[in-house]
Amino acid sequence: MVEMNAEFDAAASRDEAEKALAILRSWIAGAGDEDLKSLDPAVLRALLGQAYPEFNREYPAEFTVDAEYKASLPDLQNGPSSLIKGSKRHIEHVGISNFRLPLRYHTRDNGDLTLETSVTGTVSLEAGKKGINMSRIMRSFYEHADRTFSFEVIEAALDDYKADLESFDARIQMAFSFPMKVDSLRSGLQGYQYYDIALELVERDGLRQKIMHLDFVYSSTCPCSLELSEHARETRNQLATPHSQRSVARISIEMEPGQKCLWFEDVIDLCRRAVPTETQVMVKREDEQAFAELNAANPIFVEDAARLFCEQLLEDKRVGDFRVVASHQESLHSHDAVSVLIHGDTFDQASFDPHLFATLIHRG
Repeated sequence: MVEMNAEFDAAASRDEAEKALAILRSWIAGAGDEDLKSLDPAVLRALLGQAYPEFNREYPAEFTVDAEYKASLPDLQNGPSSLIKGSKRHIEHVGISNFRLPLRYHTRDNGDLTLETSVTGTVSLEAGKKGINMSRIMRSFYEHADRTFSFEVIEAALDDYKADLESFDARIQMAFSFPMKVDSLRSGLQGYQYYDIALELVERDGLRQKIMHLDFVYSSTCPCSLELSEHARETRNQLATPHSQRSVARISIEMEPGQKCLWFEDVIDLCRRAVPTETQVMVKREDEQAFAELNAANPIFVEDAARLFCEQLLEDKRVGDFRVVASHQESLHSHDAVSVLIHGDTFDQASFDPHLFATLIHRG
């Protein structure tokens, strides 16, 4: 491309301007595609005799959309299959994740609560379809956003956007932090414990599954470390303390059809029965001492934790298939101890997300 390093006189003559244009036209005639692309489009249009359109640069605040104009708008996602890029394959789930809105939920003990909720909505996409209009999922969901949510309401929202998007399979997942007031161990104080919960409705091959996920945070005292500490005390009069750590169990439950409601609080109570060393909210000295005693009375390995949760889940008729994923985030080691226990086919899988255990971190 011609480099122009000379400084131009603002008062250049007409002859000089015509000579410059002649040089540019001569260069354009022999230039390649890449050189032409690098040239200012406005200059190129002027040299080739093309009129440069003058666009309105002000936002047309008064413009309104009528039916005819709306019908003329392009809709690439609903275009023909010839527009598909890549392999023309069925996509199991496509949609939107983490759109947030306040939703109202029934609770077992405290009436209704309004909680900020992160919603993920997806549908299946046939091999011959280009794509979906993502906003339709949100619009369908918002039509039900003023209702108090239950699985019945989630099913209605799923029906709406499934029909709107002409899809066979679909999924809704709603994640939120559920507050529950808890008592301290001995001081009589109260505080709010927050539980990460996700409700999931999955439709696949005409069958629907209702699933609840709940993260339960507890303290785990290592039984081996406890025994070694006591050995040091007894044999050498040596003060030693067993190691304990904050631990998280993710309980995933498929609701058994035809049973009574399984409340959030019911699952939390179930977890507390299985592992009573839940982390504390309000703590005075007497509570801290009580917590140390409680941990000493309930030392558990990560394998113990998975089986204790399993024992309680098996006793509840409202629980169908389930999975327990436990992570003891070690204070002794620089790695974590983990376990996975699965009951039934719903959660059975050969491979796990490589980030699964990394997500079992209590954010506080």
